Amino acid sequence: MTITIYHNPACGTSRNTLALIRNTGVEPVVVEYLKSPPTQEALRDMIAKAGLSVRQAIREKGTPYAELGLDDLSLSDEALLAAMVATPGLINRPFVVTEMGVRLCRPSELVLDILSLPQKAAFSKEDGELVIDANGKKVAPYA
Repeated sequence: MTITIYHNPACGTSRNTLALIRNTGVEPVVVEYLKSPPTQEALRDMIAKAGLSVRQAIREKGTPYAELGLDDLSLSDEALLAAMVATPGLINRPFVVTEMGVRLCRPSELVLDILSLPQKAAFSKEDGELVIDANGKKVAPYA
């Protein structure tokens, strides 16, 4: 079983997602996409498999989105994808790829939908919010 996470270690959501994956006992392939961005084709494929539009996969906050004119609704998906690959901070994160599918894991607990192995232990997000109980089960509202 291979799990790949397109990870930004500076992002709390990305760190929480990675920790939830590791809580299954699996060490995923970690791609620090800011250093090693996916190809335009790979990015297009991930976005499609996640059921998103290209615009839904663009990160606006804290990026040069507006400065680059990416808010121009006449831009094609290919132009947006090219900008995302050229400036990987524009790629929303974290994307996770498993044999069960692809998700943009915002919020981090969305990763639970595409993990085939159970959680092994209790898990709380960095902010202290409990997601998985001591029996490895989702707690409300995640259950």
